[in-house]
Amino acid sequence: MSRQRALDLVSPPTRRRAGVLQRALRREASRLRDRRRVIAMVLLMLTFGFVAAALLARGEAAGADARAYWAGVRIWLNGGDPYNPTGPFLPYIYAPWMLPLFAPWALLPWDVAWFVWRGATILALLWSIDWAYRRRPLDTAIVVALLGFSFGANLDLGNVTLLLALLLFGAQFVGPRLAGLIWAASAWMKWFPAVLWFVLAPRARAWGLVWLAASVVLTLATLPQTLAQLDAVFGGPRPVRVDYLVLLWSFVPWLWRRPEPFDWLRPAFWPARLTAWRQRAREAMEQWRAAPDGPDRARRAAVARVRDYLGLQA
Repeated sequence: MSRQRALDLVSPPTRRRAGVLQRALRREASRLRDRRRVIAMVLLMLTFGFVAAALLARGEAAGADARAYWAGVRIWLNGGDPYNPTGPFLPYIYAPWMLPLFAPWALLPWDVAWFVWRGATILALLWSIDWAYRRRPLDTAIVVALLGFSFGANLDLGNVTLLLALLLFGAQFVGPRLAGLIWAASAWMKWFPAVLWFVLAPRARAWGLVWLAASVVLTLATLPQTLAQLDAVFGGPRPVRVDYLVLLWSFVPWLWRRPEPFDWLRPAFWPARLTAWRQRAREAMEQWRAAPDGPDRARRAAVARVRDYLGLQA
């Protein structure tokens, strides 16, 4: 034990607290000597500042999409058609069997519901940024800055896309059943999250397909309302949604766990990878031709590879 720490232990409480504060300040000051960390902090502060200013400027005009979910549940509970609402509401456009998922939240008064929706989304977003920043500060700050407009647009509108992106972010830290459920519900709600199936854990991929099949069954069971949903989705012009870019944030846990997250952006990456794939395919073809039970062996190898990819190997 150092002499300073020993003095802190026998000193009065005020002095001990001062010692703790001094050590904390020295630790933070040492971080400021890292130029990359300083740049990351500046980028994050600027991004958060612009997003906060935009949200404050919008004020009461915000939350149009979240209000559509809120009103859709209430119209449905009152026997109305959430896909063709009356009043100052956008139509609800998701699967009819998903309405009960919004019900516990939609039963709150609108002011409370909007506060809970936006507050929970912001807290989840800050948690995800904190997780990423602790591992790769500068890379995280750059990605947050690039997606800053999309983050702000989703927080302003209250669209469920950002919440789905954060759920898919968190799905990479939970068990396979829950991860598969999150992916299947997100993919059935927005379709674009379907590509995130490839970054799930192997067993979660298998559960995702199971839950996706359950979604198909539920959709067929609510077929008349599903037709109304499709009419609401495709019945009019659909603008280009820049806010969908927030789904890229869901790839961060998978990328940050790689030794080099962005090696696939280098020009030399894909030629080398394609060469390796061609070599592997050539070797497999030669083995298939040389072996008397080539077709049988190839079929067994393909099945084993699929089972391994889905985490189904014994």
